[in-house]
Amino acid sequence: MLSPASLAQIDQEIVKYPSNQRQSAVMSALRIAQVEKGWLAIETMDFIADYLGMPAIAVYEVATFYNMYNTVPTGKYKVTLCTNISCMLMGAPEMAEHLKQRLGCGFGETTADGKFTLKEGECMGACGDAPLCLINNHRMESFLTAEKIDTILEELK
Repeated sequence: MLSPASLAQIDQEIVKYPSNQRQSAVMSALRIAQVEKGWLAIETMDFIADYLGMPAIAVYEVATFYNMYNTVPTGKYKVTLCTNISCMLMGAPEMAEHLKQRLGCGFGETTADGKFTLKEGECMGACGDAPLCLINNHRMESFLTAEKIDTILEELK
């Protein structure tokens, strides 16, 4: 279900925990699987549950609780805008409207060309840099303005 390279990465995460607590590596295993597959299908989560020796429902709970996991296919670029209090106070509602207008889709939707998925996110731990977004869970863009968003979107096209 996962490549040998991904399984080796998961095994590296498993050894960080006591041998009777393999399930502690679930978040890392989900991240590794998502990097390989692009999103987390039920079959992928079931495989991870079996691999870690834990109930599938426990894996689903983790995957659906955190917004960094994609349980449905997403665009090539997932843009997650923080809409928590600091970002809201610093202009996130205006940035959300600008993103929706530029992309032609709302939160939880993907553009018609499949390039962008727009998501709403909780606090990303960089409140002093508000408003901000994450691109594909790895690239943070801070101090957003409409102009900065336009530049980012053009770069990603």
